[in-house]
Amino acid sequence: MSATELYNRPSADFDAKVARSIALLKEVAASHSKLTQASSLGVEDMVVTHLIHLAQIASGIFVLDTGKLHPETLAMVEKIEKRYTRSVEVYRPKNESVIKFVRQNGEKAMFESVELRKGCCDIRKMEPLARALAGHDGWITGLRREQSNARAEVAEVMQEPERIKVNPLVEWTWGDVWHFVATQQLEYNALHDQFYPSIGCEPCTRAISMGEDFRAGRWWWEQESAKECGLHVQAIEPLRNAIEEKSPS
Repeated sequence: MSATELYNRPSADFDAKVARSIALLKEVAASHSKLTQASSLGVEDMVVTHLIHLAQIASGIFVLDTGKLHPETLAMVEKIEKRYTRSVEVYRPKNESVIKFVRQNGEKAMFESVELRKGCCDIRKMEPLARALAGHDGWITGLRREQSNARAEVAEVMQEPERIKVNPLVEWTWGDVWHFVATQQLEYNALHDQFYPSIGCEPCTRAISMGEDFRAGRWWWEQESAKECGLHVQAIEPLRNAIEEKSPS
């Protein structure tokens, strides 16, 4: 059974959620001219890419190729470019930094301690993220409140020191995501059919079992409180009036 067949269970207010997501993207784009989407190439981000397309807003799309992604994940870049006839920017870690880290700590350093795992994330994700976001006044993500306890309070728009973060799927359920995939005939990462709801680097991601939460397969050897790489844990706060603040007078 495919992931679409298994999870396609829309909420009663699904249509309203889609309309709100598109409206939010249009509102943000009216006051922020340098937007970009951070795509993990997982299913939520495939949905976000299509919502950007439906909203007809100007936004880049970038991917962080850590050097440790599954082949199934990397295959999505070409599929996005083909469907939307646009380029996806790919950012990679600095080769010298990776070589130094591996030489000092080994290829399996992420399993040794939380500190080493986060050190690996810093090199492979955080530094490339800083380059990807440079010059942008807002970035768009696929965060949903349902994904984990750590994300339960995520707002639609959040203020960061140099830009806003826009999360058009915050209120969507897993069933909503897959219903949108089905109705819009979106392609998705083949790993989702193998019980990978949340997909990151290959060494740090596994399939989940029945009853486990969405992110149980990410850094599964660590405690729940440590299960973030840093991409979504900056000092940020909900910003209800972020759009109005930058609206032209």
